[in-house]
Amino acid sequence: MRRRKKFNKRNRLNALTEINVTPLIDLAFALLIIFMIATPLLEQTIPINLPSEFAKPQSQIDSEVQVLSIDRSGRFYWGNNVVSDSKMSTLLKELAQSENSPILRIRADKQLEYNRVIQLIDLVKQHNLVKISLDTELK
Repeated sequence: MRRRKKFNKRNRLNALTEINVTPLIDLAFALLIIFMIATPLLEQTIPINLPSEFAKPQSQIDSEVQVLSIDRSGRFYWGNNVVSDSKMSTLLKELAQSENSPILRIRADKQLEYNRVIQLIDLVKQHNLVKISLDTELK
């Protein structure tokens, strides 16, 4: 005599309680790869050949940061925008009048004339801005 299988509701519900995590793992890996590719692109886009140092970088306090750059030809940049010497002075003056002045990261090409870097630091000091960080490349 042949036995019939009984299909009841309980057996069908047991199969639905298990979640297939394979698509979730695939999604997690895809997001990880996207962030690994996108993170280096968030770095400054101005091509500057920074001087090198052997020391480890100091950890920065959670504070606002304004990037000032000088390229190989001596042009000043406020963030990613090229500015003249007088415009840089005006922007620094406005920054000095703000309540919480940010840390000024100065990035200068290592083949740049030293005097040009001193001119920028002098502009910063004229406006009594004291939070300065000079960027270097670690060896």
